[in-house]
This record gives sequence, structure tokens and C-alpha cells, in this order.
Amino acid sequence: MKNTGVIARGIVTPIFRQGDDIVNMISDSLIKSAKRDGFKIADGDIVGVTEAVVGRTQGNYATLEQISNEIQDKFGGGTLGIVFPILSRNRFANVLKGIAGGADKLIIQLSYPTDEVGNELITINVCDEKGVNPVSDNFSEKEFREKFGMATVHRFTGVDYIKYYKEVAGNSEIIFSNDPKHILNYTKKVLCCDIHTRRRTQDIIRAAGAEKCLCLDDLLCEPTPDVGYSEYGLLGSNKATEETVKLFPHSTKEFVLNLQKELLKRTGAAVEVLVYGDGCFKDPVGGIWELADPVVSPAFTPGLAGTPNELKIKFIADNDYADLSGQELTDTVRERIRGKEGSLVGNMVSEGTTPRRIHDLVGSLCDLVSGSGDRGTPIVLVQNYFKNYASE
Repeated sequence: MKNTGVIARGIVTPIFRQGDDIVNMISDSLIKSAKRDGFKIADGDIVGVTEAVVGRTQGNYATLEQISNEIQDKFGGGTLGIVFPILSRNRFANVLKGIAGGADKLIIQLSYPTDEVGNELITINVCDEKGVNPVSDNFSEKEFREKFGMATVHRFTGVDYIKYYKEVAGNSEIIFSNDPKHILNYTKKVLCCDIHTRRRTQDIIRAAGAEKCLCLDDLLCEPTPDVGYSEYGLLGSNKATEETVKLFPHSTKEFVLNLQKELLKRTGAAVEVLVYGDGCFKDPVGGIWELADPVVSPAFTPGLAGTPNELKIKFIADNDYADLSGQELTDTVRERIRGKEGSLVGNMVSEGTTPRRIHDLVGSLCDLVSGSGDRGTPIVLVQNYFKNYASE
């Protein structure tokens, strides 16, 4: 057995631009890095590519005017309600401005005390102190300010999103409720802006009598001349410039298969490939759940499907082989691992082995390694991921 387990390497690349041959540029960067730093690309390695560079090379952008036109086409103007947007300058402010441009007036319904991914307007403790029940209590902006004061500045960004969103949207009104149906007291045209709970929100609003109710992935979701698109619509988009957003990439399945094929041709290694966005993890200090993208990985090669099927070494060492130690314990545990058969789901020997999907786990690892700022490593090479304590 080797003495090193999983290795994740951030790969430095050129800065990608629209129209670049991303498959060849990534391959070049990986081979250059391997040669320079003295490692080998091998069978079973995993190459993660951030969704941002795929979308950028595709030129998958939309202007705020295009978003406004889409809103106008699908809702026909008038007063539009938007429900449960996240609080983010990068993720939603430009989208909000585009939406506002396609409606005569916006009613913005915010959830509280946090948005869907954990950004706080107020703390749950303050709700308790004020005798407020977030499940049932609804507020206008005036009522919310009277109840909680003006202390609604985000602890990390320093932004008061209530004030900021009203400035961005222009002719708008902000209300506060965790009941999706509450928006129907103001308008029967609704856009659900939540991410992971959007279909449930939509079902509730439709059942309650909405005239029209769509989600963010119902907008810019089909190929249209001179307009970006994604199967996830506006979900997963980011601010690009003051007047544009970069959409989540399209055609990602084709891309991962093409990159896998190219790397096999150039290195002889059968690697797995995935496109990744946000990792799925929660900040223990701010309580923010980082997954603002609709999925961790929009596309991956077949070897990354499924979930891990692992034994919990410390469990079997403490329970099944408590009388063994040293080399005898090592050899026995390795033999047990080699002999595992079938799914271990529900078996105590696998308890605590994180039975999440492999592409979600690897995508989260890649996101942590690559970062989102100035590291310059949008490609991550993960090695030894599928090896274990018994591997030779």
C-alpha cells in the first residue's frame, strides 16, 4: 500500500475567454503541471473543472435587458411577486434588476430570519426575544422595522439587503413571510426565486390560486439566437458586469466526455471528469450553506455515479478485532476490506461513512481546493480517490 491517500491539486491555467478551445487548454495545463511538478496522471484520477470557465468559454451570458424581455414575455407586465430570493450581490442583485425591468412593480417576499442558504436578516434568538413565530407571522417592511429595528446588516458583507434590494429593484415593495401563499395577497403573478425548494414553493402557490407561477429555471432555459441559456435557467448565474450575468453552462455532458476522451488520447490514462460549482457544506460560524448553485455538479462521467461503499475502519477495529494489534490487526482489516461484497447500506459496519453521491463529495472537495478568488486554479486533479486501506 502507498503511504499517501487522496491528493487534490489545484492546476494553474491561463485565463479563459469566450471561444477558447477549453478541452485542449485544460489538457495542456494538466500535462504541463504533471511534468513540472513531477507527478503522473493515472487511471482513476479525477479532473474537476469549475462551471465558470465552461460558461465563460461558451459565452453563456445574458444582459439585464434580455432578462427583462423574458419577464415581460412570460408574465405580461403588471405587478409581479417574487418569493424567497437569496440575499446576494453576486448571485441575485443583477437578476433582480433584470426582473424589475420587465414588470411595472415588484413585490419582494423575503424569508426570515435567514434566506434559503442561511444569510441572516436577523437571528432566530431575536425572534424568540420579540415573541415572533417565523412559521406564522408576516410583516410589511414598516412592521418589520418597527419590530426588529434597523439592525439588518449582513455580518460578512456589511450590506443591509432590505435597503439594497429596494434600491436595485426601483418600484418595489418588500414584505416578510415564510408562507409562500402570502404573496397572493398582493399579486397573482409570481416568480419563485428559491433554489432547492422551488418546486414545492411553486406547487403551494399554484394550488392556492396563482394566475401564473414560474421558477428561475423557467427563464432563459432554451436555446435562443444571441441570448445565453442553461437547462437551469437563471439558477446558478453570477454577476459578470453591471449589465450582464454569466449563466450556468449548457452542454456540460458533452464537454466532460470530450475532455475524458482527449486526456485518454494524450496521456493514456482513463480519468473521470466532472464540472463543479458550489460545494455542499455549511459554514459553522455564519450558518451559511454554500450551495447557491442548483446542483454541485451539472455533469460528470459515468465512473462518478453512485455513492461510496465503505467499511468504517475504527468501528470494526474496536468491535470485531479488539483483541488484535500491530501488523496482525492491519492485515486482518485489509483482508476484511478486500472481502466486502454488495451494498453496505444499513449495515452497522458502514455507519458514519457519509453515503452522499460521489460527484457531490468530489465536487465539494474541488470547490474547497480551487477557491473562488485569485488562486488561478479552476482545474483540480484528484488522485487516489478510489483507493482504500487495502489497495496495493
